[in-house]
Amino acid sequence: MPSRSSRPDRGAGRPRTARLIAAVLGVALAAGLAACSSDPVASQYRNGDNKGYIGSDGLRVDEIKTADRTKPVSFAGTLEDGSKFTSSEVKGDVVVVNFWYAACGPCRVEAKDLQSVWAKYDGKGVSFVGVNTYDQAGTATSFNEKYGITYPSIIDVNTGAAKLAFAESTSIQATPTTLVLDKQGRVAARVIGPIGSASILDSLIQSALAEKA
Repeated sequence: MPSRSSRPDRGAGRPRTARLIAAVLGVALAAGLAACSSDPVASQYRNGDNKGYIGSDGLRVDEIKTADRTKPVSFAGTLEDGSKFTSSEVKGDVVVVNFWYAACGPCRVEAKDLQSVWAKYDGKGVSFVGVNTYDQAGTATSFNEKYGITYPSIIDVNTGAAKLAFAESTSIQATPTTLVLDKQGRVAARVIGPIGSASILDSLIQSALAEKA
């Protein structure tokens, strides 16, 4: 049986316990404030080191350092309205390329955010081009009308040429995948999965715009 002198001093332990409770409450409060922020996904991304970000929902964002980028990507195809498109038309712009198809659930989820970012940067040195990997023009057009998409998409299902054009620079294995091309046409960032937040794509575009051509 331990002696009286060796027993724990309950009174002395109370300040330590109080400090521990305060610390736990502080962490809980901070977590609560973070959860109440307007855009927690974007906040988590911004707190990263710009080398890569993987969210709890499977969203993956990769930024590619300038020195590590491959050569500019040239791509072309037929748009849903039947007109022809080539990447030379958007040369010098920061270009967002979104790979999608109409029955893709995550593509529907991100449609509103893509359109909102496009509307923000339209006419400001940024171009958006979709690459529909599965649908014919009529299905793609119906999707655009339903979700309010106003930027064009290449109908790539018949040839796969647009998707193939990016194969050397980055693998397009998941849908949706969104690429941000720098002013030289090189892949500067890649988002695998629905963009998660308009603010994430906005940040990637701002980074590319800030770079010297």
